[in-house]
Amino acid sequence: MNRHSFLQRLHERTDPWDIAIVGGGATGVGIAVDAAARGYSTVLLEQCDFGKGTSSRSTKLVHGGVRYLQQGNIPLVMEALKERGLLLANAPHLVHDLEFVVPNYQWWEAPFYGIGMKVYDLLAGKYGFGSSQLLSREEVLQRIPTLEQEGLRGGVKYHDGQFDDTRLLINLAQTAAEQGACLLNYARVDGISKDAERFVTGVRFYDEENGRAHTVAARCVINATGPFCDALRQVDEPDAPAMIAPSQGVHIVLSREFLPGNTAIMVPHTRDGRVMFAIPWHGHALVGTTDTPIAKATLEPKALSQELDFILETAGDYLAKHPTRADILSVFTGIRPLVKAGESSSGTAALSRDHTIHISGSGLLTIAGGKWTTYRRMAEDAVDHAIVLGGMAERPCVTKDLRVHGAHRHSEQFGNLAIYGSDAIAIGQLIREDAQLGVMLSPALPINGAQVIWAARQEMARTVEDVLARRTRALFLNTKAALAMAPLVARLLAKEIGRDEAWEQAQVADFGTLTLNYMI
Repeated sequence: MNRHSFLQRLHERTDPWDIAIVGGGATGVGIAVDAAARGYSTVLLEQCDFGKGTSSRSTKLVHGGVRYLQQGNIPLVMEALKERGLLLANAPHLVHDLEFVVPNYQWWEAPFYGIGMKVYDLLAGKYGFGSSQLLSREEVLQRIPTLEQEGLRGGVKYHDGQFDDTRLLINLAQTAAEQGACLLNYARVDGISKDAERFVTGVRFYDEENGRAHTVAARCVINATGPFCDALRQVDEPDAPAMIAPSQGVHIVLSREFLPGNTAIMVPHTRDGRVMFAIPWHGHALVGTTDTPIAKATLEPKALSQELDFILETAGDYLAKHPTRADILSVFTGIRPLVKAGESSSGTAALSRDHTIHISGSGLLTIAGGKWTTYRRMAEDAVDHAIVLGGMAERPCVTKDLRVHGAHRHSEQFGNLAIYGSDAIAIGQLIREDAQLGVMLSPALPINGAQVIWAARQEMARTVEDVLARRTRALFLNTKAALAMAPLVARLLAKEIGRDEAWEQAQVADFGTLTLNYMI
């Protein structure tokens, strides 16, 4: 993954690409993997960095969706559970089994949720991660000793999947590149090209790094910009009605003392209608999420005060030690690209996570909705439609068994570098060549200089934010620690990609401003 090489390749191409994808989140990158693996020439353009938006801000779960089971959306749950199983097989270094407990404080909860989780097991079939079972009060406390004990009757145990969302996304981008795709971050699409019949023939983009405009010709253009898809649709058709009903979900990160074990908590019904999770993640406790309708999607959504209060109050109902704002190490907010469902007044929590494909009169293909877990199936569907739309020869999807870059079944042997899978070997070699690169950049987080170098050389990191928010997860885990690391990261990154001291200082200042969105 080298941005300069990709840009050069794009300039040298004279024939139209088979497929041009706008959007570098889970959906767009997943489509790039699928299309390139089938042998179609593929280019992807992302306005900022890969995963800058929704795809880096999830609850870090690969799951069928207990809430969708409650809604009665059985097909979506079955599809997601199957995709969960495929992800475990194809990216074992990033996806793993996580045990959950639904704590029971009312007499009816054990039979009610126990039956529900047995249905969940049944729907998973051969893709199941483990069987659910009823637990006694003592068994629950053995797993989660920090749980509120007053009134606790027992619990229901079940299994689901956990992952690191942006690490998977970066590995998928590498997979797409290995299959022949051309990917560019910081390439903002601001125009659509059309022929004499007003049919889409490509896009125009602005390179945020060199300030130049470029055009890309393609047989099919796919709009995979998630919560921002209406903006591109309205470039194509100014009067196109909005498809997206955006809502935001907030997560807070606490120290591991609030959830010291390896078992997560699932609260199946909160007062805002959403499921709430408290899960162990990278040595911390992640708690969320909310569901708040918003008027407009932004790249850096901010948590509302009432959302933070809601999470803290709900967590306080279930944890013996009640978390306060002073305990929050980081807060992050993501926007769900939910597709509108008529004039429903029941709120965004009731909207389905099924994906939708829309093809405009000019041939722009938009894919919207969906969820991280089903990205592969969404990509397959989008490419199937693109083949017909672009008049291309049909080729079957091959991603069900396609291993994701870095796949390694025993990556835990690499310790703090386990999430890099097989790439951990090469990162270890960087440290052997320069021992200084093995020094941790902060006592609070296990991140070293070699990871910064690797992010720049192999993962197209271009800014301090890219490194600290998405190539590593420092910003999402401990904002103050990330801020303290920024000058060191800027220095390493500047040397690696050929920037000067003024650039370093600007990067540190920009990152400092950004961190205000993640602090309380």
